[in-house]
Amino acid sequence: MHLRSYQTDLKERVIAAWQSGARNVMAVSPTGSGKTHLKSDIIKTLNKVTCCIAHRQELVVQISESLASFGIPHRVVASNQVVRFCAQRHSRLFGRSFVNHNATVAVASVQTLLRRSDRLTQFLNRVELWDIDEAHHCLEDNQWGRATALFPRAIGLGVTATPLRCDRKALDGVFDQMVVGPSMRELIDQGHLSDYRIFCPPQSLNMSAIRTSQSSGEFVQKDVLRETRSSQITGDVVQHYLRIAPGLRGLTFAVDVQSAVDIANAYNEAGVKAAVVTAKTPDNIRVEYLERLADGDVVQLVNVDLFGEGMDCPALEVVTMARPTQSYGLYVQQFGRVLRTFEGKTDGIVIDHVGNVVRHGLPDAPREWSLAAPEGRRAARNSDAIPLTTCTECFRPYERIRVRCPYCGHKPVPASRSGPEFVDGDLVELDPTILEQMRNEVARVDGQPRVPRDATHATTRSIINKWKARQDAQTELRKSIALWAGNRKHGYGESDSEIQRRFYLTFGTDVLTAQSLGTKDAVQLTERFEK
Repeated sequence: MHLRSYQTDLKERVIAAWQSGARNVMAVSPTGSGKTHLKSDIIKTLNKVTCCIAHRQELVVQISESLASFGIPHRVVASNQVVRFCAQRHSRLFGRSFVNHNATVAVASVQTLLRRSDRLTQFLNRVELWDIDEAHHCLEDNQWGRATALFPRAIGLGVTATPLRCDRKALDGVFDQMVVGPSMRELIDQGHLSDYRIFCPPQSLNMSAIRTSQSSGEFVQKDVLRETRSSQITGDVVQHYLRIAPGLRGLTFAVDVQSAVDIANAYNEAGVKAAVVTAKTPDNIRVEYLERLADGDVVQLVNVDLFGEGMDCPALEVVTMARPTQSYGLYVQQFGRVLRTFEGKTDGIVIDHVGNVVRHGLPDAPREWSLAAPEGRRAARNSDAIPLTTCTECFRPYERIRVRCPYCGHKPVPASRSGPEFVDGDLVELDPTILEQMRNEVARVDGQPRVPRDATHATTRSIINKWKARQDAQTELRKSIALWAGNRKHGYGESDSEIQRRFYLTFGTDVLTAQSLGTKDAVQLTERFEK
């Protein structure tokens, strides 16, 4: 096995972080970028006593297979059935088994590791390197954090595509330093991941009736199940798959086992060969289904979170989302399943029935990651991220700065023109009377200070000073607005309407209202431009 250039770069920077004094390093790289192979190569290079920790039992087989592909003998800390399956899998793929009970490298699920820690004390004390998948799960006081604490002499490596937790807790309890690899968009542009097309059919789930858990930050499961049962989402999933991606191989993410069974039955009744796969599906059956999917014998695998994190799913052409989530990480992981490339594939298709795309934004939008706890509701987005809307004609999502759908040309009609909030700040769309009122307010601000006739000299001076301060603040703000708007117009070719919409969606106010702000608010907005 050989690493790609971006993997080699990430590997070198991880090792450099250790050498500079960091004990536990988190490496960030997109779904489908080969993080498991990256870890295996690092293990082979360092040649230390190592324990690989899988966050779910079913990933033990996958990590074992990756280690075997690098020729690394290893022990498998799991049931006898899983150990035998790993050995058989190696023999089938590589002509021999790399399972060795005396090896200095081990792979185990976090649950098994904690359960057997008393019996593994001697090995745990010898471990010099631990690594863990989906490292955003790691907190000092949860099972993943307790597992990493079993190795008193070891340095650590955690990998993840999305270093962000749904409960918004910080990740700096276990990890000392973060090393960020290439972005999803960079890997798409380089041809390492496929591009994508998204479709967002009208939702039949009543999302307004679904609460969000205060502790986990995720949707309340019983609410999701209730609304799913009373919706038409099962029929919608099959109908729109047949309309958008008939015959293409894919995954469908369901909210629970019963929903998965219902969707699979509906697929099969419509002539689409489908099967249900859950965490309780035996390893050999799951692998068999993946192989049947690759061969086209099965066209749809309906699953319940099984392939959301960590699992490799080759040969996919379409992902259907029938499970809403507040977790940006889970959303990106599910989306990323369809981005792996193979010969003949032009792009991956995502059919989102539950609003995940509009809720979280495009998965390849620029992000700024940190081990610290995020700030603000949209901390996973950078300050320039634009919310999405969905075309009511072709069901394609697009940035709300667009006046028309860029895919079919449909122009939505505003529900009202009585305020900037109804037209996303596009002043062209405003009612002329409202627009005139806003212009008059700007003219009032630009006019002379209003000093009462009977004002004292001190009062007059105070009024004039405050007026001048506001004028100065507005002068600087308007310079910033002009530079920003000029950059959008001449640098990116955006129209006046698009610029006004971007301004409103980025800064939370429209261009005219900004020009009537008081001194403090004007200074703060100017500072945002400077940042």
